Amino acid sequence: MQAVIMAGGKGTRLRSITNDDIPKPMAHIAGKPILHWQVECLRKNGITDIIMVIEHLGEKIETFFGNGSNFGVNITYYWEVQPLGTAGALYDLQNQIMDNYFLLVFGDVIFDIHLARMEQYHIAKAALGTLFVHPNSHPYDSDLVVTDDNEKIIRFDSKNNKRSYWYNNCVNAGFYILSKEICKLVKPGIKTDLEKDVLMPLVAQKQAVYAYASPEYIKDVGTPERISTASHEIENGYVAARNLTKKQKCIFIDRDGTLNQHKGLISHEDDFVLESSAIEAIKRINASGYLAIVITNQPVVARGLCDVLDIENIHNKMKTLLGREGVLLDDVLFCPHHPDKGYPEENPVYKVSCKCRKPQTGMIETCVEKFNIDITQSWIIGDTTIDIQTGKNAGLYTALVLTGEAGKDGKYEVKSDLVCGNILEAVEQILKIEEI
Repeated sequence: MQAVIMAGGKGTRLRSITNDDIPKPMAHIAGKPILHWQVECLRKNGITDIIMVIEHLGEKIETFFGNGSNFGVNITYYWEVQPLGTAGALYDLQNQIMDNYFLLVFGDVIFDIHLARMEQYHIAKAALGTLFVHPNSHPYDSDLVVTDDNEKIIRFDSKNNKRSYWYNNCVNAGFYILSKEICKLVKPGIKTDLEKDVLMPLVAQKQAVYAYASPEYIKDVGTPERISTASHEIENGYVAARNLTKKQKCIFIDRDGTLNQHKGLISHEDDFVLESSAIEAIKRINASGYLAIVITNQPVVARGLCDVLDIENIHNKMKTLLGREGVLLDDVLFCPHHPDKGYPEENPVYKVSCKCRKPQTGMIETCVEKFNIDITQSWIIGDTTIDIQTGKNAGLYTALVLTGEAGKDGKYEVKSDLVCGNILEAVEQILKIEEI
């Protein structure tokens, strides 16, 4: 792929750092300009043909990078005579983009991503556009992306909307693979917003615009506070460790009785109440470098007590409540099946044996493939012997919590590696073991 980096903008919020002597993308993070980090990451991914769109103080960028040969890449420049927004330059770049698609990067973002995975996803979906999306710690004031079951984007949920509903923590990170055809949708010389003027109309027309979800590191560093945070996360190795070329550690979490209060079969959002220690527990996981992924059996669907959309709404409530407190889950998977038949209201579509219902390991295997998880360094936390047997079957370390059913379900004769009072205590003990 070629990469186009939008490296213009005055960076008003960074004036205390740039002093308006350098353009925003040349602000330093952990000893190097933001653009330098970007170029290094692109080169590491085999992307060596880069077009930089520059304007305000753009000569400082040209002087630093030249033609890119000293950085192992080839850089050409497009000067915007007047600011054209986040997409206005694309019309004029059509003749410089050689392939059918290209990577679009904004110059105030730090990222470390396994780009081949995202590119393969884009190709497999035959997408016009692929947006990198992820959960973040402040979804309540972020623009959200809403997708269908096939990860196709069906609408955008503006941060300005009054959200009197539960929502999925799925945020557009501002990092794209775009078909060259999209350039033709931009009018020449007109200031154009990529999301508002290009992507939203495509989504409204039900065109092939998809969301690529990943837990890898990508952060807008457009304020001094964010630069400080990103510098620390680069220096302590957190940024590089999240790249999916590297094996990931994960804490898999059961839902009912572990993350939320045990209330039997939950089929309505009103019955979902977080355990008192859940928020702090997820916060500790988020800061640790482990992924936090919920895997849960939800036979209420098979029993006909609710449908899949009801479960997704309950999970959106879970993500909303956590997001309000600045914590997040990297993924949530559930099994709607149940093998036993005979309930009067049951849904026969889901009355099947499957590989995803715990203690089967299908949900874990899906995550291992998706996130390159190292089973030998990962855990499962749950309140039943089913959860512990699932962990044993998958090769995980196991922690039983004494909330919910507290291991008294009696399904399996199995012993966990840890027994803890609640999810927070379990996380604390896991992280202490990690330190040894």
